[in-house]
Amino acid sequence: MLHLDNGFDLRPAGSSDAARIALWMAQPHIQQWWHQAWSVERWAQELERQSSGEHSVPCVAAVDTEDFGYVELYRVRHDRLAEYYSSGENDWGMHLAIGDINRVGRGLGRGLIRAVADALLRADPACERVVAEPDVQNTPSVRAFAAAGFVQHGELQLPDKTAVLMVRTRTLEA
Repeated sequence: MLHLDNGFDLRPAGSSDAARIALWMAQPHIQQWWHQAWSVERWAQELERQSSGEHSVPCVAAVDTEDFGYVELYRVRHDRLAEYYSSGENDWGMHLAIGDINRVGRGLGRGLIRAVADALLRADPACERVVAEPDVQNTPSVRAFAAAGFVQHGELQLPDKTAVLMVRTRTLEA
């Protein structure tokens, strides 16, 4: 478990989290953007696959000891995203979904985004940027990343969406 700023905790997700993550991903406010309303079994396999590789780290986010969201942290150099912008060797990326519908729209996302980005930059001195690529139509997500200190760096045409490249640097300047 990693204790982050402002009362957030992040822990690696395992197969025991598959049922909760599958439930979260099936909710309309997440399914619309993630397209991963998979079975519990498929989520258990996906979490195992991610945990055994070096591409990404699946995590469950909590605040005040209550799980509320799913976060994937990844090294951009191991991701398809590296093909779409001038990435640095040590850039980190993040995907985030707030599963608890009662916590959506209350500023929790931007707080978690900022806390995760701060933690990544502190933990990895070689990292100069943390990035995200929300769908250009996902206005709440783009706003949350901006409120957490990320700056828009244009649009990217990815295979499955048009994304906004959001970048957070150590200095909060782009």
